[in-house]
Amino acid sequence: MLEYPGVIKAYKKNGNCYYRASITYQNKHISLGSYENARQGNCAYETALLLVREKKYSLMDYTKDMALDFEKWVILINFRDNGIYIKNPIYLKKNYFLYYISKDIYFLFDTDDLFYYGHHKIMMRGGHLFVSDYGMQVNILSRYGIKNYATAGKDYLFVNGNERDMRYSNIKVINHYHGVYSSIHKGLPCYTAKIHIQGDYLIGHYPSEKEAAIAYNKAADTLKQNGFQKNFPVNYINDADEIEYAKLYHSLRISKSIRRFAENLGTKATIKNFKKN
Repeated sequence: MLEYPGVIKAYKKNGNCYYRASITYQNKHISLGSYENARQGNCAYETALLLVREKKYSLMDYTKDMALDFEKWVILINFRDNGIYIKNPIYLKKNYFLYYISKDIYFLFDTDDLFYYGHHKIMMRGGHLFVSDYGMQVNILSRYGIKNYATAGKDYLFVNGNERDMRYSNIKVINHYHGVYSSIHKGLPCYTAKIHIQGDYLIGHYPSEKEAAIAYNKAADTLKQNGFQKNFPVNYINDADEIEYAKLYHSLRISKSIRRFAENLGTKATIKNFKKN
């Protein structure tokens, strides 16, 4: 008979031993984690039994001195209450779910995202939320069409004011493209394009968001072609084919200030090359 039920001894590659704890619940074998000694593993096992079989605890009963980590705590309670085992710290509600980063930090998502976040672990760094997807760190805001450079309150907003409510109905994208802002010009709604050179330079005002985004690309190209050393982000226009894009690109006007700046760059580059020769 095992002295510590739910615990088995295992060995690392260097030969050192450790102890793995696990529990079987509803025919599902669930790992509880690895521990330095058998007693710690057994405490995790006993705590898990109280959670799923005795239903002694709720989500918010967790304290730091519990034998289980909080992530496993959430997984087990969700399995107990909702009958679905999910390997990430998710707790299901009627029409949405909670994803816990810690006991005090959690986010709300639509059930449409359950499969994705059930298989992609969310990481939080500097207030930004990422998942690892195909070996890359992907900002979860990209699922809403929000770019990495977007600013909350300016480029997108949370309708109910709750920045942890990530349900689609609560996120409103204001600006889809870099350097493009909805505005009022001469009393009429429009889209304004600006580019950062030495401060923000106005590119122009345009009737559509798409035209403003293409004008931004044109301004960036003009500056780079005249020797401005900066990697400007490119606006990708999904709803314009190559012919439409080229037509708009050549017809859209950009401000005189941008053209003058580019011309001065070109002149300086020409003089510099002339002196070299």
